Amino acid sequence: MPAYILKRLAALIPLLLLVSVVVFLLLRAAQGDPAMAYLRLSRIPPTDEALATARRMLELDLPLWEQYARWLARAVTGDFGKSYVTGRPVLGEVLHYLPATLQLAGAALLLTLAVSIPPGVGAALHRDRPLDNAARALSFTSVSLPNFWLGFLLVWLFAVKLGWLPALGRGGLEHLVLPAVTLSLMSMGINTRLIRASLLENMHARHIMYARARGISERGVVWRHMFKNSLIPVLTSLGMHVGELLGGAVIVETVFAWPGVGRYAVSAVYNRDYPILQCFMLLMTAIFVLCNLTVDILYAWADPRIRLGEDRA
Repeated sequence: MPAYILKRLAALIPLLLLVSVVVFLLLRAAQGDPAMAYLRLSRIPPTDEALATARRMLELDLPLWEQYARWLARAVTGDFGKSYVTGRPVLGEVLHYLPATLQLAGAALLLTLAVSIPPGVGAALHRDRPLDNAARALSFTSVSLPNFWLGFLLVWLFAVKLGWLPALGRGGLEHLVLPAVTLSLMSMGINTRLIRASLLENMHARHIMYARARGISERGVVWRHMFKNSLIPVLTSLGMHVGELLGGAVIVETVFAWPGVGRYAVSAVYNRDYPILQCFMLLMTAIFVLCNLTVDILYAWADPRIRLGEDRA
């Protein structure tokens, strides 16, 4: 297992390099002039001389390969450049906003697991009954709702009409409820359907019949044998949910004025702040890969056959 973990971590380096090249080229191919945005935010008239000075100061007058080479040489030392807007180091600003995003994504992930497992198990155990039909209907509905529309709807109902919860900003747990529910609802529906399908697939497996024949209680059969052996697809989905939650946080943070790194990245898109966007994409890629590595390690806990197969290899 340690060798496998080190191998996966080593594979992260070329992946980050590839992502940095793609993001660098896509940003330069997009419409808009960062120098013009810089002058606008600095309230400097965009004369030809001012534009030329701004491009030279931001190193935008260099060939693309030289821009990337200079950025990469600094990035490997932890210097991802300075923001075109604030003039402060990008890495420090991204790390300042990152805890709020991780808090929101973590709460949404916990909410996804807590809410999706009981109806998924219940729907499988009561197949084609009212509980199963209700769970499938709610899952289909949750997947169909766009999270930005759901966010506005929840704000209108629980903040404006009922006044139960705050609509904007970050504070106590009450501020976390609406954005976490908005962010996690689609993942809840997907996870519920996946748990149901995985349990139905393993419900009539031979080891389940043997467990019942040994006199194990029905609850023990369901949770110790049936549920645990159905976790592999769920764990795979869990790794994908991390990407969905981090990506969806960009929209949800904007709707709820949540001071996270996603909202910060959106403002960087408007301002054509290349250093922020490059650092943001690399950081999100690293987090996503590390979360999927964690899921792969959980595979060995959920299914000993994976660990044994790895030992033989």
